[in-house]
Amino acid sequence: MSSIFGELFRISTFGESHGGGVGVVIDGCPPRIEISAEEIQEDLNRRKPGQSKITTPRKESDLCEIVSGVFEGKTLGTPIAILVRNKDARSQDYDEMAVKYRPSHADATYDAKYGIRNWQGGGRSSARETIGRVAAGAIAKKILKQIAGVEIIAYVKSIKDIEATNINQDTLTQEQVESNIVRCPDGAIAQKMIDLIDQIRKEKDSLGGTLECVVRNVPRGLGEPVFDKLEADLAKAIMSLPATKGFEIGSGFAGTTLTGSQHNDEFYLDDNGNPRTVTNRSGGIQGGISNGENIVIRAAFKPTATIGKEQKTVSKEGEETTLAAKGRHDPCVLPRAVPMVEAMVALVLCDHLLRHHAQCNLIEN
Repeated sequence: MSSIFGELFRISTFGESHGGGVGVVIDGCPPRIEISAEEIQEDLNRRKPGQSKITTPRKESDLCEIVSGVFEGKTLGTPIAILVRNKDARSQDYDEMAVKYRPSHADATYDAKYGIRNWQGGGRSSARETIGRVAAGAIAKKILKQIAGVEIIAYVKSIKDIEATNINQDTLTQEQVESNIVRCPDGAIAQKMIDLIDQIRKEKDSLGGTLECVVRNVPRGLGEPVFDKLEADLAKAIMSLPATKGFEIGSGFAGTTLTGSQHNDEFYLDDNGNPRTVTNRSGGIQGGISNGENIVIRAAFKPTATIGKEQKTVSKEGEETTLAAKGRHDPCVLPRAVPMVEAMVALVLCDHLLRHHAQCNLIEN
């Protein structure tokens, strides 16, 4: 159902924002992969609330517990269960939102679908659900790095109309991304983003923007023809994240302004006799299959729906009213979405790496 993602490397997330906890069950993880709670915690710390003045002030340590599937520091090949307990929920902040729908949030649609919803913190529609994805993504990244040397680095590219353009995707490091609280590796642009988010926060409003993610050292051959094309699975993964409104790969929509001769990535042979492309407008994927170049994707995130400014809305009983939402919410989701995007990209690539080996490496060439 809707909480399960992946084919061979499969995850199932569980839990609500203000319930006892949230987490994930991972099935299909290869055995004998060295992994620790501390490694998983590194990515959870990048996702957790209360990091800075431009994120939600909710204070959660988000400490993970590996409940099963790991023994003496190595995966067993059996299901891995990871749990993070909720500690700092303030459900009383949502009393008014129990009966009044937040504009552009999932309140009204959850009621329309299920006829019931956990209004405390948004329940399953809360971004706390992504804790399980990030925890599973940390393991997927470890597998990809160990088996194929894959590197996945996401960063904030734009906030509103402020955009970073001076970024070298071939030399970019995670240390550069983590050098500031907005997670934009262009320092001068980052400060402008921080100032704007802080200003909007004080006005009880919110902002959106775009993330870019570059994947280096991708093996050739990942992906499937037709319905399970690699970019199709990446698009589904990214668009399943809260607040996402757009997905691009390579040249994206800008490529529509070019001719075929301008857009095509011409081939050449490298020093090892492997085919490479002079340019990378394809974004590392051609015909739904990775070609060995950097995979480059972009994701658009809308402004946070829950804001303190008074807006018109309707109640569950069908009355027109107004709502100025209470609670602790991000004025901009982009900085905390960076590890979420990395996690979803890692889950897709790890799944396709396993699928590729299962189908194509059974018989040696």
